[in-house]
Amino acid sequence: MIVCESIADIRQQLAACRSQKIALVPTMGNLHAGHLALVKRAQQLAQKVVVSIFVNPLQFNEASDFENYPRSFEQDQQQLAELGVDILYAPTESSLYPNGQQTNCKVAVPELGDILEGECRPGHFTGVTTIVNKLFNIVQPDTAIFGEKDFQQLMLIRRMVADLNMPIEIVSAPTCRESNGLAMSSRNNRLSAQQRQQASALYQQLQVISEQLQQGRQDYPRIQHEAMQALQAQGFEPEYVAIRHPDTLDMLQVGDERAVILLAARLAGVRLIDNLHLCLAYKTLQ
Repeated sequence: MIVCESIADIRQQLAACRSQKIALVPTMGNLHAGHLALVKRAQQLAQKVVVSIFVNPLQFNEASDFENYPRSFEQDQQQLAELGVDILYAPTESSLYPNGQQTNCKVAVPELGDILEGECRPGHFTGVTTIVNKLFNIVQPDTAIFGEKDFQQLMLIRRMVADLNMPIEIVSAPTCRESNGLAMSSRNNRLSAQQRQQASALYQQLQVISEQLQQGRQDYPRIQHEAMQALQAQGFEPEYVAIRHPDTLDMLQVGDERAVILLAARLAGVRLIDNLHLCLAYKTLQ
C-alpha cells in the first residue's frame, strides 16, 4: 500500500491508473468494521481503491469535539494494508487549507444543509461538502462510497455532485451495527462498556417508531415528541427525532409510502446519530 501526504504525490501515483476505475473512500480515521465494509465495497466496484484519512477541523462546530475525536493512524494504516488498499491518502491540514480555514473558499448546499444536523451543528455541513469537494478534485475518482449512517450527509454529497456536474458515482453502503444494534461510530470509543449498552436504546427507539408507523399511526409530530420523551427518560439528551421523506427530507405526508426516521442524541457528552428506512407497506427496508 502506498501512503501519500502531498497533493502532488497522490496525483502522480494516480496518473498512471487513469485507464482503470478508481474508487475513493473518505474517512476521518479511527477505522471500525463499518469503514472496512466501505473499503470492501469499493474493491468490488473499482480496480484501484484510495482511502483518505483526515480529521477535518472545518466540519467541527465544537472545538472540544475536534480535540477529543479519536485518532489511531498507525492501527488504521495496518488495517488498510491488510485489506489490500492501493493508496492511503493522509493529507496535512496545511496542504488542504494553505491559506487557513477562515479565508478558504467553501462549498455549501442550501436548504437541505440547513435542517436537522445542519440546524443543530451550524457550519458542519459546509465543512463536510467543502472537504469532500477538495478530495474529489484531488483524487478525481470514478466512484466514491459513503455509509448510510450519516444519511443527511449522503444526501448532501449526492446533491453537490449533481449540482456541480461532477462525473462521480456516489455509492451508499448500509449502516453496520454492534451486536446490540448500536450503529458503529468512531465516537462510540468515547463511551464506557455500560454506556455503549445503554446507547443501544437509540436503535430500539427507531424500531418502536417503525412499528408504530407500520401499524398505521400518522400523527407524526406526536410520535416524534413521545420518542424524545422516551430517550430523555433513558438518560439521553435528545436533539431531534424526525420522520421524513427519504428522497427530500421533507416532512412526511399522509399517504407517503416510504419514510426515514432520523435522530440525534447525546449520551455522557458524546453525540450519536442514527436512522432507519422503512416502507409503510408493513415491511422494513433496513
